[in-house]
Amino acid sequence: MTTIAAISTGLAPGGIGIVRISGEDAVKIADKVFESFSGKKISDLKGYTALYGRVKDNDTYLDTAVALFFKGPKSYTGEDVVEISCHGGLYVCRRVLRTVFEAGAVPAEAGEFTKRAFLNGKMDLTGAESVMSIISAHGEESEKIALKNIEGSLFRKIKEISDKLVYDMALLSAWVDYPYEEIEELSDEKLKADIENAEAELSKLIFNYDRGKAIIEGVDTVIAGSPNVGKSTLMNYLSGEEKSIVTDIAGTTRDIVEDTILLADIVLRISDTAGVRETDDLVESIGVGRAFDKIDKASLVLAVFDAGRKIDDSDRKLIEACKGKKAIAIINKTDLVKNQLREDIEKEFENFVYISAKTGEGTDKLEETIKKVLMTAEFDSSAETLINERQLHCCKEALDAIKDAKQALCIGQTLDAVNVCLDSAVEKLLIMTGEKATDTVVNEIFSHFCVGK
Repeated sequence: MTTIAAISTGLAPGGIGIVRISGEDAVKIADKVFESFSGKKISDLKGYTALYGRVKDNDTYLDTAVALFFKGPKSYTGEDVVEISCHGGLYVCRRVLRTVFEAGAVPAEAGEFTKRAFLNGKMDLTGAESVMSIISAHGEESEKIALKNIEGSLFRKIKEISDKLVYDMALLSAWVDYPYEEIEELSDEKLKADIENAEAELSKLIFNYDRGKAIIEGVDTVIAGSPNVGKSTLMNYLSGEEKSIVTDIAGTTRDIVEDTILLADIVLRISDTAGVRETDDLVESIGVGRAFDKIDKASLVLAVFDAGRKIDDSDRKLIEACKGKKAIAIINKTDLVKNQLREDIEKEFENFVYISAKTGEGTDKLEETIKKVLMTAEFDSSAETLINERQLHCCKEALDAIKDAKQALCIGQTLDAVNVCLDSAVEKLLIMTGEKATDTVVNEIFSHFCVGK
């Protein structure tokens, strides 16, 4: 394999920047560009040791730096790895990287360091996928999930399920092929119990993914309502800054204002939209149309109403657009006026809260309601968790095969038929962990990683 290199820290100015080198020639290349103040070379080190010195390009010194040597196979990639920590200016990092390339390294592809870790047996595919999850984690719960998977929690659960099925399949095959040998016979009751246990475990994984998806991936959320009901005030309160212009003039918000916030440990990609109403203003009408497009595509709708107003035609149009969606009715301005909407709103919406977006009163109830609607309140972050659609798809296909095996056993089909179904289930589980994943699948997964990881 070639020796690869990339900047592994963010491409922004910082106190430190790291250029990572991995491969058979990592030490030789690092010795060409790094000169320690002690006179020692990296090749003189036993590994897991640091040297302080300078990075050089021929006779030109580029920067003072620290070189860390991680000897394979006990390194992130399983290969010899050298990390050069220099000052974190963009120019300096790129200049050091260019010098490393000139010394013989080649540019790392997206996710290639983690891909090599997977190929060298340092982690399974579910753990590798969690590397990007922990990088992109916005909250405590999503970080916990990613960290557990990097440590092998999901892999161990899938292996536990597949190992039991493989053992049963081996007994079935041996008993069928060698009926006269003294081989442990697998009873129908034991086989059924093992199949049902696998069914329960896979169903639990799928259930937990559905509940935790909002925490793992975040939620596209839209704030919608008639003009002057307090949408922009709510947006500003939730985001913690003046993202939207707030005035008493109807139609102030004409386009979509967007932000990403963390609420109830859930990432909400939130959009404040134009006030929903009939208008002859061409620009405003375009904004209203975009508001309804956002409602249609959103995973969560925060439908805002004015506590001091009766429901009008614009409100009814909004209520109709919310039907069949995860939506929360927010009755705003409770600090100013007596609520006149209670019966109408409670009749139309299963979930509703009364707040003052101006003072923040009632927003704690809003957080609770969001967790309820998105089902994150039922999410068990301590349990093994699928983190993406690929894993979910493999799990569902394995579950379908398990159910087929159970049905085949119950209706009295041959044990060969049961074995075929179990074999299909195990194959899907091994694809999930990477033990039987094709090169195409592996390459696709790591193509979405950042360069340097």
